[in-house]
Amino acid sequence: MSLADVRSLADSIRAEVAKAVVGQDGTIDHLLIALISQGHVLLEGPPGTAKTFLARCFSAALGLHYGRIQFTPDLLPGDILGSNLFNFQTSTFTLTRGPIFCELLLADEINRTPPKTQAALLEAMQERRVTLDGETHKLADRFMVVATQNPIENQGVYPLPEAQLDRFLFKLLVDYPSAEEEVAIVNRFGDKQGPQNPEDFGIKAVTSAEKLAAASAALSAVTVADEITDYIVRLIRATRQSGDLSSGASPRAAVLLTNASRARAALDGRDYVIPDDVKALSISVLRHRLVLSPAAEIEGRDVEMLVTDLVESTEAPR
Repeated sequence: MSLADVRSLADSIRAEVAKAVVGQDGTIDHLLIALISQGHVLLEGPPGTAKTFLARCFSAALGLHYGRIQFTPDLLPGDILGSNLFNFQTSTFTLTRGPIFCELLLADEINRTPPKTQAALLEAMQERRVTLDGETHKLADRFMVVATQNPIENQGVYPLPEAQLDRFLFKLLVDYPSAEEEVAIVNRFGDKQGPQNPEDFGIKAVTSAEKLAAASAALSAVTVADEITDYIVRLIRATRQSGDLSSGASPRAAVLLTNASRARAALDGRDYVIPDDVKALSISVLRHRLVLSPAAEIEGRDVEMLVTDLVESTEAPR
């Protein structure tokens, strides 16, 4: 698949999702970048901002094997992974696969379950496999997690462990729509009865796992110059040297930011990465990986402000 085909495929997916979802163009673009660069996405926003509906529409346009887990306080790791059940007739154990055995997993309200259950996703998100009773089971090659969560300030939620947050390529903040978009939402949904499903809006699959694999493989044709690599590494290392942060970004962040920049370049029709690709994705890649120092919290600073300052103070190649 050529890079022109990758861009055309992304346009087709956007068009299908737009049949049902109003606005959220930036979020959809980030989902496409994550899809092609094989990363996971965390969507955070207040209730009623269509986080779950967006993920469902995105999945419907892809034609992938879709799974969903509604995270609740009493959810157990076995409810996610599955379990080995004893068959008394054959005197053998049989694997009952959990919902994680899919290609695109919607982890809905992921922060409503305790960290012990959230940790069931760690191996799956990093290695695309799970271990049950000492036996390893491979997941789909294109396994992708799209998780939603309510803001941490809401009641009845648990903060995600740092090890799990680091496995997400992007954390995207889904905000309330503009006035014009909200009018369009009311006009589109105000006269509909009952629950809304992607198929009600005529969303159909416009791709397949094979085409998406080819699109990901096409990213190898996108050049990342040594100067760009050096820029990304300097930016990531700057987060560890900032006095306003008690925890900086990991080497995984540098790798993921590079891969995502390749995908953004491809979707923009280029076969080379430019500094603007890195700058445009930095906040989404870093906002969930950095921990403010106590002094910065007292001063009322926030992570996004610090990332913006680091991007501006880190010299970019010309």
